[in-house]
Amino acid sequence: MEGRKSRQIAEELLYLYIYKLGITGMQPLSIQVQTVFAELAERVAAREAGRTIARLSGFFTQKEVRDGRYWYFKTSIPGRGQHEYYLGAETPALRRLIEAHREGRSGEVLEEAEITRLCAMLRAAGANCVDSTAARILRSFADSGLFRLGGVLVGSYAFLVLGNVLGVRWGAVARTEDIDIAAGTGLSIALPPLETNLPSLLEGLEMGFLPVPALDRREPSTSYKVRGKDLRVDFLTPAVGKQRTKPVLIQRLGISATPLEMLDFLIEAPLATVAVNGGGIYVNVPDAARFALHKLAVADRRPLVQQPKATKDREQAILLLNQLAVDRAGDIEQALERAHQKFPVMFNCLVKSAQRLPDSELRARILSLAKKAKP
Repeated sequence: MEGRKSRQIAEELLYLYIYKLGITGMQPLSIQVQTVFAELAERVAAREAGRTIARLSGFFTQKEVRDGRYWYFKTSIPGRGQHEYYLGAETPALRRLIEAHREGRSGEVLEEAEITRLCAMLRAAGANCVDSTAARILRSFADSGLFRLGGVLVGSYAFLVLGNVLGVRWGAVARTEDIDIAAGTGLSIALPPLETNLPSLLEGLEMGFLPVPALDRREPSTSYKVRGKDLRVDFLTPAVGKQRTKPVLIQRLGISATPLEMLDFLIEAPLATVAVNGGGIYVNVPDAARFALHKLAVADRRPLVQQPKATKDREQAILLLNQLAVDRAGDIEQALERAHQKFPVMFNCLVKSAQRLPDSELRARILSLAKKAKP
């Protein structure tokens, strides 16, 4: 029943915003393309796991659970004691990297040629690809360990990546020149000792990135821009506690980030996947259903001067919800339930967004769900 409700919500949103507002430009990717992307994601994840333990001595362990076998790496780090690092579910690519590590070889080199070949196939088949400029930046971030350190790619580049995850090619609605990176101030997973400095990385790219001065010149910059161009990188973090407006230092990344409400809901459970360009780039992106609901909530809160951005938010949200309704309707319901249980600001914004919709069965359903959900 709940799954049917999620599907009906997405279908009515599609009608309201696509057929009435003229949103178009979504094409399904073939099963063959989706299979190639799945293999690419598997190989890139295995390569990243290999990077995590490349310079560590230790041993591999495995755990059998109901749905498969999972691999870990145990090591002893001076000053930190014994640690166990999760590598992932068993796949052929991960097994190859494990054997290479045991034999003292670089598993990363073994995978690189095949990753490049798969990316070429995806580009030729029309998969969603990151432009070369953004790919250069994201690759530098990934190589530095940003995404292993909990960084999450958000915004329109995340939307672009999610298209491949869901098996669809987006149109112009995915175009952007802003790269948005979100991260919390802490990490809940064990990692080998690792830090990075993102401002230094941007400077090292020699692309002309300069810090954008904050309104209060005493505060650190949270954005970097190329002078004379639209290319921009913004660093974001969830707003928590009493300090919700001033930049927040994220020590492990060497940056300060702008705190934003509702970002905690968006990046709570990210998906590790791959951005496609000349080679596969390991990235974290938000869960697709959370991304869609977050976009709806954010669109409703944008001021009048940002209405073009609000329109783009709604377009991306509805395209995602429509695709999820095809075979992953339960994801929408789970995201709604999580918003209600743990993120009241987010949930209340969704209710307000529903109140602004034209009179429809969809509007009535969302408001009814909100009323039922009250304790």
